[in-house]
Amino acid sequence: MSAEDLENYETDMELALYREYRDVVGLFSYVVETERRFYLANNVDLQTRSADGEVYFDLTLTDAWVWDVYRSARFVKKVRVITFKDVNVEELTKTDDLQLPE
Repeated sequence: MSAEDLENYETDMELALYREYRDVVGLFSYVVETERRFYLANNVDLQTRSADGEVYFDLTLTDAWVWDVYRSARFVKKVRVITFKDVNVEELTKTDDLQLPE
């Protein structure tokens, strides 16, 4: 497999992942972004914790979808994430007439 073939494969995988995201985003209430992953979830529990003077975030998501091109199963019932970087949680607006761009 050439470098160009590998690049084309990765581009196709990313495009398929974006299309899947576009298809499922309406099923979720929250968008969650950490330094390593992007999630969609219906329930988010974010706790700020500290240990030995270090602050970290303990994040539990239920009914989630994970943006990860290399995962075979992106839907997860429950996921726990521990991170030392900022976490961005955004509530999605639910509207019946939401149109996603093509």
